[in-house]
Amino acid sequence: MSIRNFWTIFKKDVAVGPRSPFVLFAILLPIALTIVLQMVFGDLFAQKPRFALVDQGSSQISLLIQDIDGINVTMLSDPEELKQQVQSHDFDAGLILQPGFDQALKGGEKPVMQFYISGESYAIDRLILSVTAIDLIRTVEGSSPPVEVELVSLGRGEALPISMRLVPIIAMYAFIIAGLFVPASSLVEERERKTIQAVLVSPAKLSDLLAAKAVLGIVLTIIMTVVTLLLNGAFSHNQLDMIVVLIVAAIFWSMLGLVVGLLASNSQILFAIVKGSGALLFAPVIFYLFPDWPQWIAKMFPTFWAIDPVWQILANHATLADIILPLMVTAGMSIVLIPIVAKLGRRMLVQLASS
Repeated sequence: MSIRNFWTIFKKDVAVGPRSPFVLFAILLPIALTIVLQMVFGDLFAQKPRFALVDQGSSQISLLIQDIDGINVTMLSDPEELKQQVQSHDFDAGLILQPGFDQALKGGEKPVMQFYISGESYAIDRLILSVTAIDLIRTVEGSSPPVEVELVSLGRGEALPISMRLVPIIAMYAFIIAGLFVPASSLVEERERKTIQAVLVSPAKLSDLLAAKAVLGIVLTIIMTVVTLLLNGAFSHNQLDMIVVLIVAAIFWSMLGLVVGLLASNSQILFAIVKGSGALLFAPVIFYLFPDWPQWIAKMFPTFWAIDPVWQILANHATLADIILPLMVTAGMSIVLIPIVAKLGRRMLVQLASS
């Protein structure tokens, strides 16, 4: 393989990529799915609990609460304004502190604390703000909570929200569209437009062409999967390990894309192959939505080994040492696909010569 010829073909594919509907589809679909699914199930656009505070006596609480992460605090000066805005759901809750509140609290008195809750606020936001207010009052009073709460997770793993369990599905779309479909459709498009003959009569060899298509799929897969994870807030743990996992997975999907592209002589056959194998490709990710299902069934699908390392890092904060087995299986499948790609490439050359 010639690096120069490979680079020339790769640059050409990158330049014409934005004009290809398949590349645009690979870029837009994971983003669109993320937005739709997160709006329905997730918290992409969810706000932090909104809290308003009127401090009529320079209480220490007004200083402490602004240092708490996870709560949007707004200081107001008019108690009536606070009541109106909480009632209209501009805030989830509001607190009015009377003059001399801290002094009365430290003196053992029970000063009046006016705490208002919006009728349209979420129950979880009410709980967060109520507990936070009580904790701050204890801090100012100088006392400690009567109990210490220890959270212990029981059962099969950490309970994850449905929005997080949907991430493997969105990531699988990025894998299939960018990693499999883009290299496959690019090869088929070259054959249909007969530009592949012009490439092969040049100094470039078939290996240069296939390598360029594969690398295009690998790069696009990594970029789109990282974007998908970022949009879903799932790229905050073991980022370097996640990049290694994505590289291994992207190589597998691109090799699989070459196989599909070499098998399909036209777009109709390509779509038939992709549609016919869709259930087989996507089946493993369904098990992440239903963790009570027998998980060993998912391991029977080859694509499970390419997506599971992503899930393990996402859900269990796994490291490379924890997921070495699925990584080795994925790399092994990629190696097995190499002679298959070579054989199908030689067959395509024979077909082109006889056409």
